[in-house]
Amino acid sequence: MGAIVGGIILFVLGAIARFALEIDLPGVDSGMLGTILMVAGGVLFLVGLLLMLRSRRTVVNTQSAPGHTVSERRDPPAR
Repeated sequence: MGAIVGGIILFVLGAIARFALEIDLPGVDSGMLGTILMVAGGVLFLVGLLLMLRSRRTVVNTQSAPGHTVSERRDPPAR
């Protein structure tokens, strides 16, 4: 969950630097800095989302008896 929030924060900071700020530092372009932060935020958001979806697997337990079949689906315990 932390990577998702971090990605959103980086994206917002990048958008602010790109569209709302004029930074006059030698060697630093505010537009390029904002774009880099927005891309990094997007990548971090996607990585966090993939990790969250990957860790949420369903455990299936199937037991069979003559004439009866029982299937149980549940989430694994939280880490």
